[in-house]
Amino acid sequence: MSVDSRWYVIHTYSGYENKVAANIEKIVENRRMGDQILEVRIPTEKVTEIVGDKKREVERKLFPGYVLVKVAVTFDEKDNPSMSDDAWFVIRNTRGVTGFVGPDSKAIPLSDEEVLKLGVEKRSVEVNYKVGDMVNIIDEIFDGFTGKVEEIDVDKNLVRVTVSALFGKETMVELELDQVEPISD
Repeated sequence: MSVDSRWYVIHTYSGYENKVAANIEKIVENRRMGDQILEVRIPTEKVTEIVGDKKREVERKLFPGYVLVKVAVTFDEKDNPSMSDDAWFVIRNTRGVTGFVGPDSKAIPLSDEEVLKLGVEKRSVEVNYKVGDMVNIIDEIFDGFTGKVEEIDVDKNLVRVTVSALFGKETMVELELDQVEPISD
């Protein structure tokens, strides 16, 4: 069996997200379970609110009533991940937790794609091309096409490329940074 980690979603009473996260972190520290429950997160976004003539930045929860927990898992012979009974018990019995998100409240980890879409973990991509460079596109739809880099936004993991498509018409496409590669000389 190999040891790895996965993100799980737990459901909480609305408005208890911060309290649940703090309680889990405190229990992990007190019971020295840092090797089993690795991280607790509440996904948020910064939003500018305008009230009257005043602007202010506030942090808003993306998923009210939910907390994400990164837990060490082991894999069985069918490659199914599972957390330890101790970790499950601590999380499930924390005040304010109503259960895990999954069928019949069974703890099912998020897939790698879901983790990326939620922005829970950032994937670092080494960009070895710059604006003006010619690149090969390795995306499913435009695979095999070449284009010119027009804009790179590392924070949003996006690159805009002008592609000379069918009939010589140029088309601007927006791709993820790892969906293009520089043309080697």
